[in-house]
Amino acid sequence: MAKVLLLNGSPHPKGCTATALMEMIPVFSSAGIETELIQVGNKDIRGCVSCGSCGKTGKCVFDDLVNEVAAKFETADGLVVGSPVYYGSPNGTILAFMDRLFYSTPFSKHLKVGAAVVSARRGGNTASFDVLNKYFTISGMPVASSTYWNQVHGFTAEDVKKDLEGLQTMRNLARNMSFLIKAIADAREKYGLPEVEHGAFTSFPDGK
Repeated sequence: MAKVLLLNGSPHPKGCTATALMEMIPVFSSAGIETELIQVGNKDIRGCVSCGSCGKTGKCVFDDLVNEVAAKFETADGLVVGSPVYYGSPNGTILAFMDRLFYSTPFSKHLKVGAAVVSARRGGNTASFDVLNKYFTISGMPVASSTYWNQVHGFTAEDVKKDLEGLQTMRNLARNMSFLIKAIADAREKYGLPEVEHGAFTSFPDGK
């Protein structure tokens, strides 16, 4: 059975971001896709220190939730990352988590399906959305879209429940993501995966 991980980057397990993510879960279930919602935002997650240890051991030197989720991410077919908007950007905890999760894991993320979900009272959603999508697009992960940018609005979870368009966007996102996961699995069986070139690494020493 296909599986999708959903990361709640908010410190509130039942807040606005969680409300958006929870709207997606029944849709995944009806499509026969297993889900796991993981609370990240209230954990003590430090940022990457560029020590290079992961390049030798295959895991982050800080043995916390990042390494725990990494093992699940390796076998998952999709990843949804949700964040509230802090100062026009995703919050610091989820950014530190995503930096370390993507940098420290040696396994291929090629054609796992990614989706970002953001929540704000008013502004900063699209800027935060752009930041989170960059983790997917640098990793060969198709990005699932919806009928609007993947965002909800509200100051409280009750506010978000009144954002009918936002919740509809979440459900359509889950439907599109389910379709992509199944289509990629079907194409893998029929055609195999596309070739990925490696080796070229452009750098300009001395600022030239």
